[in-house]
Amino acid sequence: MRDYYKKIFYRDSNIGEIYFGYLVNLKKYTYYKIKKGFKMLKNGEKIMATRYPIILVHGIVIKDLFFIKSFGQIDKVLRENNFKVYKSKVDSFGTTCNNAHILKAEILKIIRENNCEKVNIIAHSKGGLDAKYMIEHLDMACYVASLTTLCTPHKGSIIATKLLKLPKVILHLIAFWLNFWYRLFGDKKPDALAVCQELASINSIEEETFNIGKDIYCQSYSTKQKRARDDFIMGIPLIFSHYFVKEDSDGVVTTNSAMFGNYKGLAFNESVSHSEIIDFMVRKKKKAKIYAFYLNLCKDLANRNL
Repeated sequence: MRDYYKKIFYRDSNIGEIYFGYLVNLKKYTYYKIKKGFKMLKNGEKIMATRYPIILVHGIVIKDLFFIKSFGQIDKVLRENNFKVYKSKVDSFGTTCNNAHILKAEILKIIRENNCEKVNIIAHSKGGLDAKYMIEHLDMACYVASLTTLCTPHKGSIIATKLLKLPKVILHLIAFWLNFWYRLFGDKKPDALAVCQELASINSIEEETFNIGKDIYCQSYSTKQKRARDDFIMGIPLIFSHYFVKEDSDGVVTTNSAMFGNYKGLAFNESVSHSEIIDFMVRKKKKAKIYAFYLNLCKDLANRNL
């Protein structure tokens, strides 16, 4: 009989701890070896790398539609590395209140399906605001283990602020067509104008994590697009943003606005735009680094027993 070993992250559901050890296949059972001895699992049982499932929450504009994926291949890469991952289907142009209710229903369903107590939220852009609203106003703090925001405009967006200064006729016309098309694309209650107003009205992060709950691990990352030519999609927004504010930006959100909770700094040393961090229209050379970032992020959550 031959034994084989494989390094893994494993959480014992009985004692709620994570061990970095070795799998050993012996006859009908699978054991993992740690310093304290052996633990036995039923054959075929999947081992979840983090203690709680992970849900990815997208922001505005980009959503799962035909060949477009809200997080590209990121969720697939995480699943291949033994992480239990779900993707939210909040409206692309839904208000924070509307999307918070959708997210709440999705999380409660995940908790029922996995028979777990909480989830880890990784949210991009406005998705972070939706998650914060849900936690603060919909009694969901007890169901969230961690909240990680990526390029979220916690202090608002200069672009949204300037757009609101356009003539009302133009604003309502743009909002009408965005609502029309995104309703066809699957949004239940799109309200582009209200979303723009929400993004421009946020002036501060009221006491940050303390309003959300001390038991929730909160952290944030930002990215920096160094030149407009680094990403043609975010190039024009970057020029527009730099015209009004002389701050580092990912093309849409400034570094200062992205700071929340335990701010971890730039996710990458190189130029990465607001859309590239979710694997949208990314060059092949960058893809590996983006996937590595998410893997390291989720492994860190595992190390924190989350």
